[in-house]
Amino acid sequence: MNIVVYPGSFDPITNGHFDIIKRSANAFEKVIVAVLINPDKTSLFTSEERVELIRRVTRDYENVEVCSFSGLLIDFVNQKNAKIIIKGLRTLTDFDYEFQMALMNKQLDPSVETVFMMTSAKNSFLSSSSVKQVATFGGSIKGLVPDEIIPDIFDKLNNN
Repeated sequence: MNIVVYPGSFDPITNGHFDIIKRSANAFEKVIVAVLINPDKTSLFTSEERVELIRRVTRDYENVEVCSFSGLLIDFVNQKNAKIIIKGLRTLTDFDYEFQMALMNKQLDPSVETVFMMTSAKNSFLSSSSVKQVATFGGSIKGLVPDEIIPDIFDKLNNN
């Protein structure tokens, strides 16, 4: 089976992330969306909440699995018997960082490949951080994140 892992913090999932998931689901047999648990990073949503939001958004994709992980990505990829890591790219800055990470992962396990997917032009400016900032100040995030999670974002911000 052709299994790929799409890792990220997804705090929260954006339409850019969802676009990469949908395109990966069309190109590969199984996509594992891997929500990173990073104890050094303060997140708006817990890892469990992020997993649940992504599961809700991807519920119509039978070949998409969502789970969380901590530690080295390459260890998680091997645990899931995957051989491909999917990384979404928006800008040259993304490429520079992700290229270095791909080389490190290749050093750790030469059998695992990294595949870069360019974001759709309409999502090239989009990040979870910008979504949170707009929402914090009461701006509209419609079209930036999947519609069904907009209330979750505002609820979370209002309760923090």
